[in-house]
Amino acid sequence: MQTCFVIPVYNHPHYLQALVEHLSGFDLPIVVVNDGSDAECTAILRQLRSQYKRVDLVEHQVNQGKGQAVITGLLHAYNLGYSHALQIDADGQHDWSDIQRFLDTAQQNPAAMVIGQPIFDQSVPRKRLYGRYATHIWVWINSLSFEIKDSMCGFRVYPLAQTVKVLNSAKFQPRMGFDSEILVRLKWEQVKFINVPTQVIYPKDGISHFNVWRDNLGMTQAHSRLFAGMLYRLPTLLYRKVKGE
Repeated sequence: MQTCFVIPVYNHPHYLQALVEHLSGFDLPIVVVNDGSDAECTAILRQLRSQYKRVDLVEHQVNQGKGQAVITGLLHAYNLGYSHALQIDADGQHDWSDIQRFLDTAQQNPAAMVIGQPIFDQSVPRKRLYGRYATHIWVWINSLSFEIKDSMCGFRVYPLAQTVKVLNSAKFQPRMGFDSEILVRLKWEQVKFINVPTQVIYPKDGISHFNVWRDNLGMTQAHSRLFAGMLYRLPTLLYRKVKGE
């Protein structure tokens, strides 16, 4: 395995220095995607590129959405020859102490998609939590499987060969809908999933770029496409379930 980190960033300056410093301890390449951040955040990112030799900064001139930032990072990593990419978000929600556990799990299961299964504390907004449950239901319907415990956690390890094949086969929702859509499509391709329980918090100084109208519409469009795709694949998916594949 040749593994790197992928971090999508859009105006999340608070945790960047500490996150990159922590990741540097693993001595793995760090692909950071600047998704059209403002001048303050961009300056921090460029300083980190100069400060840490392992940081590879890729920049979007304008904001394209978290999903597109992740796609850019994954394709960049694959084109550089890496076999796996651990995605971790820059907003301070993820438990960095679990990174080694994710890496070890991927090392032991190199063909699998390793995804975070969030354990929330009281900091999680109730509306966000209920929204996740609605998304879970659609993911279970569209994948005809309960194997994906949480499709929205941005703490995960992608097997890049399988992922890039799927990325090249469909048009993806470029914003918040991507996290769920890519997992369903990987499941259709019979990629194995391993769920890793991990603590997730919502920091007091956390910054959310979730737009209620735009992103809910985008996720609805993504789930609608997936539902149509599931119906098209229904005979094959049912056959696999009967065969226990």
